[in-house]
Amino acid sequence: MPLLQCIPLAKTAIKCSLAPNSHLSFFDKASAHLATLVSVAVLTFAPAAFADDAARGLEIATEVKNRDRGWVDTSADMEMILRSPDGRESVRQIRVKTLEVDDDGDKSLTIFDAPRDVEGTAFLSFSHIEGPDDQWIYLPAVKRVKRIATRNKSGPFMGSEFAFEDMVSFEVEKFTFKYLRDEQLDGRDMYVVEQVPVDEFSGYSKQIVWVDKEHYRLEQTEFYDRKGALLKVLSLDDYQQYEGQYWRALRADMDNMQTGKSTTLLTSDLRFKEGLDTKDFDKNALRRAK
Repeated sequence: MPLLQCIPLAKTAIKCSLAPNSHLSFFDKASAHLATLVSVAVLTFAPAAFADDAARGLEIATEVKNRDRGWVDTSADMEMILRSPDGRESVRQIRVKTLEVDDDGDKSLTIFDAPRDVEGTAFLSFSHIEGPDDQWIYLPAVKRVKRIATRNKSGPFMGSEFAFEDMVSFEVEKFTFKYLRDEQLDGRDMYVVEQVPVDEFSGYSKQIVWVDKEHYRLEQTEFYDRKGALLKVLSLDDYQQYEGQYWRALRADMDNMQTGKSTTLLTSDLRFKEGLDTKDFDKNALRRAK
């Protein structure tokens, strides 16, 4: 018979007492009493600790978002490098325009200029704070605009290791958060935070992100598939500051840990406040993108 009998009173409380007819020495009774105190303390403290970790994770994510407000719009040239497991490469030239939207997610237009098999392809994305994002792709070979279905947004973007759901702005409301720990990455102090997508159709069960403590920049993200296995790792490098405030990584590497494939995005000629507006990001912009 166990020394202690514990009865659950609620989700966070228990009542423990010595088992009846227990013949215990003074030392055993003292040990049992201590065990009771420890059990109660753990059960009482645990929910508060979980709540604190969630609040701290949300606080870090919110600060990341708040430090990147007010940039208005950007334009950039990019090079997308696709790599097979045996090291073969395919290079694509693209242009990206982005518009900051007050009280909602950002809008972006991606235009493929080369090689010839993808030339003229254009991708339009409307991120949203709540609800599914809207995405369309223009396929010049068939001269039609195709809407990306919500259930298909975990699929690969133009054959790369980035998914359609990766091609949206970061919105705090799209995740739940939990602070995990502090640690160093490449000699710099980081917050490590778990973020879980609220979208039931996301291809990810969770993401683990490393956030630079000094600038609140995202440095690395681990993506876990729906079964909880590590799927991809995103590394962001070559950060440059623009407008005296906004940090942008000019290199992004997405490595698929399950297939051995990878994709690199290299950004050049990044420009801010080009005077873009919503007319540059409607569905007609897909067909006239050149």
